[in-house]
Amino acid sequence: MKRSGYADLPLHGGRVPVWLAERMQKLGSAITESIVSQYGVSEFLARLSDPFWFQAFGAVMGMDWHSSGITTSVIGALKRGLKGREHELGIYICGGRGKQSRKTPSELLHIGETRGLDAASLVRTSRLTAKIDNNAIGDGFQIYLHSFIVTANGEWAVVQQGLNEGNGLARRYHWHSANVHDFVTEPHTGIVGENEGDILNLVDRRAKPAHEALLQIASEPPDKTIAQLRRLVMPRHHEVTARDVDLKRLGAVLAVSYERQLRDFSSLLLTENLGPRTLQTLALVAEVVHGAPSRFSDPARFSFALGGKDRHPFPVPLKTYDESLSVLRRSLDAAKLGRTDKVDGFKRLDSLVRRVEKSVEPQADFDSVIQHEFAISPGLDGRSVFDDRRGNKRSEVVRDKQLLLF
Repeated sequence: MKRSGYADLPLHGGRVPVWLAERMQKLGSAITESIVSQYGVSEFLARLSDPFWFQAFGAVMGMDWHSSGITTSVIGALKRGLKGREHELGIYICGGRGKQSRKTPSELLHIGETRGLDAASLVRTSRLTAKIDNNAIGDGFQIYLHSFIVTANGEWAVVQQGLNEGNGLARRYHWHSANVHDFVTEPHTGIVGENEGDILNLVDRRAKPAHEALLQIASEPPDKTIAQLRRLVMPRHHEVTARDVDLKRLGAVLAVSYERQLRDFSSLLLTENLGPRTLQTLALVAEVVHGAPSRFSDPARFSFALGGKDRHPFPVPLKTYDESLSVLRRSLDAAKLGRTDKVDGFKRLDSLVRRVEKSVEPQADFDSVIQHEFAISPGLDGRSVFDDRRGNKRSEVVRDKQLLLF
């Protein structure tokens, strides 16, 4: 299934503190395991190649919902979280940001030797995708992050990101081998970035005569170049606002989480005695695992699972984070023993939210939701990077353990 998109990604500086990075790698790997176990590795790669899903994936883990930092943090969390389990899941994540990206060829050579894959071909593919996005797509963005994800059977995806210091934006490029038929004729699954005017695109199919005749390559407006892509415009404002969220969909999640009868039924589906705040998180996690592509048109909504490290839309509720992780982990461990009731419960929870969305048509009161989250935040051990900066000893981060910089 080819899914693609186009979006603005404002550059956002800062570090992901250890207390969030460690949880992100656990939640990211658990979500990955859920998708792989129920839909297969090919579907996981297809989702990684969907810019909308990728942005929602990062938001549901507590990252800043709109910024370029999601790319670095998600790739880093997955690479660490899946380390040691690559052979089990059949997924290998290579490369990363800066100097990590330059290690991609050696990592692919090692994987090729281990799994009997054509490593030389994979290395060539990795270099081709980077050169095409950095050189053949003359859009003003220079690649600084390159991640190559390959499966045990040789299927691959690429997620890489370019920087434009002049306008303070990033552009993320997605590739999936299932959709690449010609490296020099419209190979991308998706290109994510802002329309900055005319660009030079040597891999547009209309440039084919130029390849053959070595004639001058004509610049093409990006509206024509990527006319078939869905567009997600990520705003520069850091806060989450009502216009960034599908309030009907959010309202359905809140109804299932907080209305007593629906909450009891939801807990029954998961065979757990869960409170409303944990159900809210798990319902959004379930949608990331089971949702159709059309469900991710508003990535900001997924920040209502576990907030954001910069308190947008609210501080990360650590108690809820840990309880949700525990429920998800128990369901995956039980499934390995043949007890699939809890794993199946997540799928039923996702279906319940959709039925409520269609039948009840709830509309979330955005301001009230935000006020409620901030009101309950202290009781849920709500935390942000600002707490770290105030010198809270419990949340101090050792400098050499700061895992992500973007």
